[in-house]
Amino acid sequence: MTWQTFLFIPIAMAAFGYSGYRFYILFKLMLSHRARSGRTDQLGSRFKTSIINVLGQKAVLRKKTPGIMHTTLLWAFLLITVGTVEQFATTIYPPANFEFIGREPYWFLMLVQDIATLGVLVAVAYFSYRRFIVRPEGLGRSLDGTLVLTFTGTLKIALFLMNGFLLLGQHPWYASAMPVSELVAAGLSVLHFSPEINASLATLFKWVHMLIVLVFACYIPHSKHRHILFSVANTFFKSLSHSKSMTPINFEDESVQQYGAAKINDLSWKDALDYYSCTECGRCQDMCPAYNTQKPLTPKMLIVDLRENLYRNRNQLMNGKLEEVSPVIDENITDDVIWSCTSCRACEIACPVFVEHTNKIYDIRRNLVMMESRFPGEVQTVFKNLETNGSPWAFSPEDRLKWTEGLSIKTMSEDPKIDILFWVGCAGAFDDRNRKVIRAFASLLKKAEIRFAILGSEERCTGDAARRIGNEYLFQTLAKANIETLNRYQVKKIVTACPHCFNTLKNEYKDFGGNYEVIHHSEFIAQL
Repeated sequence: MTWQTFLFIPIAMAAFGYSGYRFYILFKLMLSHRARSGRTDQLGSRFKTSIINVLGQKAVLRKKTPGIMHTTLLWAFLLITVGTVEQFATTIYPPANFEFIGREPYWFLMLVQDIATLGVLVAVAYFSYRRFIVRPEGLGRSLDGTLVLTFTGTLKIALFLMNGFLLLGQHPWYASAMPVSELVAAGLSVLHFSPEINASLATLFKWVHMLIVLVFACYIPHSKHRHILFSVANTFFKSLSHSKSMTPINFEDESVQQYGAAKINDLSWKDALDYYSCTECGRCQDMCPAYNTQKPLTPKMLIVDLRENLYRNRNQLMNGKLEEVSPVIDENITDDVIWSCTSCRACEIACPVFVEHTNKIYDIRRNLVMMESRFPGEVQTVFKNLETNGSPWAFSPEDRLKWTEGLSIKTMSEDPKIDILFWVGCAGAFDDRNRKVIRAFASLLKKAEIRFAILGSEERCTGDAARRIGNEYLFQTLAKANIETLNRYQVKKIVTACPHCFNTLKNEYKDFGGNYEVIHHSEFIAQL
């Protein structure tokens, strides 16, 4: 052992100890969330998804140039980390290099690490150009991002300087495997230092490189670049369902004292994992129709603000003082932010690390609606109409048949022996523009001699609007009434032109005993 050993070990232990402690705090805060989120099913699919999107960077590559550069950065760092581990090992115990793998494999390892280091510098240059020159609106500018780019660039420059001086001072046998470092060495040779000085400078920059790594390890838990670790877990635990159906509430469970999320710990551990995984890239914001129409919601800042709320309440959560945790609705996440979401989930489709924004909004809305009766005034009219008319609008159920005038379409009560039920939906029944679509489709069904019928005045709104707004109780009331009607007629197959009805009937009614084959009218036409 050398003086470097005795100096490095306590520094490394302190750095990794601090970093480990900070990650432990983050983990404890994640576990303080009370809502459940079962994500341990379909393990094979989860591993496959993780490999494709973590190692393969599939979701990141949706944006071509940034995606290629990020993929370069990922793989280059994975390769260079092998060399960093070797540095640490030889500093602790000089003979502990990786040459034991064999002369040719080690030569190749040196080659790919040398090229990978250059790849990192190219990626850093690109991301610096993008952040400070192009300045995409969604990305924004932050001190955190600047620091990480500085860390990364300085890290690789130190590595090249170390290698350059090493080649000049010691002329290792694998020098031919380091073409980029040889160019650096050629540039440094103009300094005309002696081999001893070159060797000493190589040691100096080795320490610079190692210390930057250790400082970065301490910084990561405080930075958005914690996603390096957490996004891997977030990808593994992502929702595998394409339906994105909401979790039902069991209103018969008398032990439940609260519905929805009033405080940050009312959300689930997966929600906390989302906060930690967010890269703040702004892709969600770029795709958000609310943000792009100047509404107060930005999906990126929603996640950032939830994370900040969690951090502000960390002492209360860590000490079990849950009654002192501040509300999730605050000066940053206002009521207007929550009510601006259109529930389209475009943000989630765009997110490269599979953050789930809308479920958080739904949970907060559920609390506002069902616990506090706090919602925009116009929503009260929607609720009243749904309760009294079975439609978001003030139309009588009897008016659901007006669009059929002149078409001779039977209802289920008139002829229950049919092949398929045509679910019209509220917009199809009451909106003049949608009525044209419904009439045209019904005419096609008749011309194709499809045996079909409608529910007519027995049809009610599927409840999708009530559920997305946050009134889960009203949704379940409507859903159970519709399911009772459908099951009474022994309906097996449904076709609908409404995308909201399609999703609700197909993906959400099954939680309440409504299991049907549901087909969108466009697919049905394609099959004729």
